[in-house]
Amino acid sequence: MKLDERAVMIIVNYFILINLAAFLIYGLDKWKAKKGRWRISEISLISLALLGGSIGALLAIKVFKHKTRHKKFTIGIPAICVLQLSLFIWLYYFTDI
Repeated sequence: MKLDERAVMIIVNYFILINLAAFLIYGLDKWKAKKGRWRISEISLISLALLGGSIGALLAIKVFKHKTRHKKFTIGIPAICVLQLSLFIWLYYFTDI
């Protein structure tokens, strides 16, 4: 089954938006941490990565130096990113999508 151009654009836009959202929300959580404010839960941050925002989450970890002491972020987010990129590569090269 081949996806039409409109479906591909919807998927591409989704991944752009989810990665932008992940980046901004990780940045917001870092800002809240510095200000001593109520934080965004770790499960919410990890969920953003699992929903396709792993690249944005990984960039935010590097840019904001946020969650760098937590293995679930320093190992987990890159692992999610590798798995998602591998899936995209597999879908692109080995399926008719």
